[in-house]
Amino acid sequence: MNFDEFTGDVQHRLELPGTGETVRAIRATLMTLGERLPEGNAADLAASLPIEIKWYLTGAVHEHGQRFDWQEFVERVSEIERTDPADAAYHARVIVDVVRSQVPESDFQQLRDMLPESGDSEDWRSLFELVDAEN
Repeated sequence: MNFDEFTGDVQHRLELPGTGETVRAIRATLMTLGERLPEGNAADLAASLPIEIKWYLTGAVHEHGQRFDWQEFVERVSEIERTDPADAAYHARVIVDVVRSQVPESDFQQLRDMLPESGDSEDWRSLFELVDAEN
């Protein structure tokens, strides 16, 4: 899948009006995810993605391995994307589902293993709702 196919898939699934909004949603989600993951894990996850998408997880991130919870993740995505938190959370779920379809299962499982399940109703499991619904 190339950049246009990736963004087109996300745009279609999110029903966004244009490419600009779509790229902003992808950038917001993946940069924030890249901030949460250790650098090596972000690079592993990004390896199978189009180079323009890969950049958001790796090159665009100033500090990998930050510790923040699901709520902070949604707030950061919402701020970058300039949308409300509920939309940001849904967009992140869809984008992670598209990423899952493009990366080896072992790399995706590594992502899941890096994000703790706290037992709270609002935890990292929320990010994988669409993935889990398919299985």
